[in-house]
Amino acid sequence: LTNYHVPQGAGDIVMIQSDHTGAVDILSAELETADLLGEQRKAQPPPLAPPTMWTTEKTKEFKARMGKEKNGQMVVKRGEVVTVRVPTHPDGKSICWEFATDDYDIGFGVYFDWTTVTSTAITVQVSESSDEEDEEEEDEIEGLAPVGDVERGSRSYLRNRYGEIVPVYRRNSHREVQAGSHEYPGEGIYLLKFDNSYSLLRNKTLFFHVYYTS
Repeated sequence: LTNYHVPQGAGDIVMIQSDHTGAVDILSAELETADLLGEQRKAQPPPLAPPTMWTTEKTKEFKARMGKEKNGQMVVKRGEVVTVRVPTHPDGKSICWEFATDDYDIGFGVYFDWTTVTSTAITVQVSESSDEEDEEEEDEIEGLAPVGDVERGSRSYLRNRYGEIVPVYRRNSHREVQAGSHEYPGEGIYLLKFDNSYSLLRNKTLFFHVYYTS
């Protein structure tokens, strides 16, 4: 290409003329940038609304009630992170949670996975640390694009797919029942993280109840 003209200014246009055919191609940098930004915005999920959270002092009554439930109690071992995955339910509009622990506090946070729900079953995932969870999630994304694809963007896809509702921090769940609710932002899976990775010596007995409301 020997003949070309590049005007300067807002909405730059690049004109490229071929020596062989005389044809002129006109490229608008402004339009191309707008198209790219538009695609990027489409990939971004909408922001998540904050939850409603509260505490109650009836820990003994709550623990006694959950102790009788089949899946109302578990042990989060020292150094572990337990993630309870709760899919949105077609008959529900909000998720609700309650939990308490024996003797010691525990870390807790809520996240949302913008993914298609194929089952309403609640599942539990145990990992040795939050770092290990991140690695497992990245490995999960690895299969979405062929090996060697330079445009796979697995990390950016992962960030777009997961949203934070409540960051993980330690709760005095041994003193008060920790409770909360969140209105469904759409279809997906809630990730309720119970983090005991900071504890090197103590296992935590966790009593919890997760349900939806319509």
